[in-house]
Amino acid sequence: MAYLQPDKEGKVYLPAIRAAKEKGEKLICLTAYDYPTARIVDEAGVDMILVGDSIGNVIHGYGNTIPVSLDEITSACIAVKRGTERAMVVADMPFGTYHVSEDESVRNALRLMKYGGAEAVKLEGGRNRAELVRRLVSEEIPVVAHIGLTPQSVYKMGGYRVQGRTSEQANRLIEDAKLLEDAGAFAIVLELVPREVAAKITEQLNISTIGIGAGSSCDIQVLVLHDLMGMTFGRQPRFVRQYANLRQIMTDAIERWSSDVRSGNYPNDSESYGLTEETRKEMGI
Repeated sequence: MAYLQPDKEGKVYLPAIRAAKEKGEKLICLTAYDYPTARIVDEAGVDMILVGDSIGNVIHGYGNTIPVSLDEITSACIAVKRGTERAMVVADMPFGTYHVSEDESVRNALRLMKYGGAEAVKLEGGRNRAELVRRLVSEEIPVVAHIGLTPQSVYKMGGYRVQGRTSEQANRLIEDAKLLEDAGAFAIVLELVPREVAAKITEQLNISTIGIGAGSSCDIQVLVLHDLMGMTFGRQPRFVRQYANLRQIMTDAIERWSSDVRSGNYPNDSESYGLTEETRKEMGI
């Protein structure tokens, strides 16, 4: 239609994800939760942006992802979409938004797409989510599945632990991945899965695997931006490689600015606004 705005050159849609898998090209995914970071991530050339429920940990300070609400993800997604031109925007479905019924799950996913601007949704679970994935895809909603460590199941799993270490567990993960592919998911997150298991899943699927703590064989790698940039607190998982220490950079900048304020060096005349010479004369200043 003539009134549609053209996409930025190289805009990432599902065909680009599929083509990268076929060619063996690695893709990049990072989280973002607001306009400025989304814009920076997008302009850096990242292929997919995940508006993750990790917002609960790194933005809101929750102990885990379970308290995150649909309103919080929707609001973050709106901001991220405004800052994104090229990357595909994927929104996490928070805990409780796809558990009651398929109809309610569809409504919640549609909200993330219609009002949040998401171009796909992600949900956790294996074979128990296959029929829901099938229903969502039938309603024109692109779906990313998520198996291995599923953080929304932290209470059931008893903590954040590597999944699929025994042959029985590994085979179940492989079966789950195939069932989710058959249901129509276009990609599957593999979190905290042994690299050999992730490699086998990646080899056997026609859809893309997205690895986080799952070795280098996955088609796409994802990290939480705040982990990558040194903006988190406490002990980090083994798979997190910190590429910057923005926390220290910000601390130094704030301390230097505070020092200038206390000493009277900020603001100086060039950093503030004054009256015109005529007005000063009129006021006798």
